[in-house]
Amino acid sequence: MTQTPVDSSSVPGIWWSAVVRGFTDVHTTTVPLPVLLAIIGGATLLSLPRLTWRWFGLYVTFVHELGHAYAALMTGRFVHSLRIGLDHSGRLVSSGRSAFGAAWSGFWGYPAPAVVGLALIAAFSAGRAGAAMSVGAVILLVSLIFLRNLTGILVAVISAGVAQLLLVFADPGTVNYVVLALGIALSVGAVRDLFKLAGVHTRHRSRIQSSDAWILARTTGAPAFVWLSAFTVVISASVLVSGWLLWGMLDFVRP
Repeated sequence: MTQTPVDSSSVPGIWWSAVVRGFTDVHTTTVPLPVLLAIIGGATLLSLPRLTWRWFGLYVTFVHELGHAYAALMTGRFVHSLRIGLDHSGRLVSSGRSAFGAAWSGFWGYPAPAVVGLALIAAFSAGRAGAAMSVGAVILLVSLIFLRNLTGILVAVISAGVAQLLLVFADPGTVNYVVLALGIALSVGAVRDLFKLAGVHTRHRSRIQSSDAWILARTTGAPAFVWLSAFTVVISASVLVSGWLLWGMLDFVRP
């Protein structure tokens, strides 16, 4: 059986070559302290002010819902649809026989942005930001098959399009900076969403039925505070390790 080689001069060939190059190349970027602080500040500003969060929060919600989706696939569940609302709401519909699979999928929503943020920062620290971009570009493309509403499709198409353009046309230094900034921004976004969830359980209980912790409590019988605590542990651990990695970068910073 013979394999037809990919034409590297075609658009798919150029894209595939860029994906492979991301996995094989190693590029480290020394970040001057003022630049690192500017990246941290800029990434934080995406998540804190309402104006920027209104739009960046849609991407964080997308990552949240993909956490549910890929966790479901890990346990053999079938993903039927994924929807994202302009109010940052999200809904994943999956089916399967395993009660564990339902709980596993239900858990990996809120922690997903923090875990992905940690993975991106770790990839930058190891000089493998290109690999992170390649993985992200492929995952975002595959994720398009799950979307079932216009807002979700637009968020996914824009996210996937930007990832593909960076993968093919950006130089390694630019990819490194983007991966670092996105990792920090997702980490901050995960913390913001965690505080918002805690507020639903303490101050806005009229919206509690939309809480993942409440849904998990109904599904498993374990109280909602157990799931809130588990979210907090995973998110806090991810953010602390991310901070430790960022602190370690100060060893080679050049003012």
